Amino acid sequence: EVQLVESGGGLVQAGGSLRLSCAASGFTFDDYAIGWFRQAPGKDREGVSCISSSDENTYYADSVKGRFTISRDNAKNTVYLQMNSLKPEDTGVYYCAIRSPLRGHTLCPGGSYYYTGEAPWDDWGQGTQVTVSS
Repeated sequence: EVQLVESGGGLVQAGGSLRLSCAASGFTFDDYAIGWFRQAPGKDREGVSCISSSDENTYYADSVKGRFTISRDNAKNTVYLQMNSLKPEDTGVYYCAIRSPLRGHTLCPGGSYYYTGEAPWDDWGQGTQVTVSS
């Protein structure tokens, strides 16, 4: 059974930092790209970042470029999202997700569509809350 467990969220002041973790089990972690999404109250889910199975490609939403860094430790089956210079608009529930092999699971998909709330990602974690106060 696929399991994705996010952790590391919390309350932080604007300008602060947090590091989120996504611990994975139940599948061959090394073979999968991992995406991070977030959803703010009353807003659609949006893709934040993605890292391919072997680090050869990454994706960042324009809103987080230069502030967030995604990385992975295949020995620990964990993906990290380092978030610096946090802003109140970064507030939301952060989720990690994977795509099934039928959709192409090793690389981060190209095109902004794949990082919208409508895009098909197949397995999700339960989310971790990030709240940035002004």
